[in-house]
Amino acid sequence: MKISARNQLKGTVVSIQEGAVNAIVGIKIASGDIVTATVSMSSVKELGLEVGKEAYAIIKATSVMVGVE
Repeated sequence: MKISARNQLKGTVVSIQEGAVNAIVGIKIASGDIVTATVSMSSVKELGLEVGKEAYAIIKATSVMVGVE
């Protein structure tokens, strides 16, 4: 897989919360943290995503915001 995004986090799918159109997919990475992403249900099916399967969280953002009280 060749892509331009440099922030690629390899992990294992630990959850898939299916909705009517989208799903929230949880990927547990090496640090033990879980990264979640909202993807279409068609992508879940096309990628063959299921709990226990290896996957990558690929982050490509022009801005990331952090806030505190």
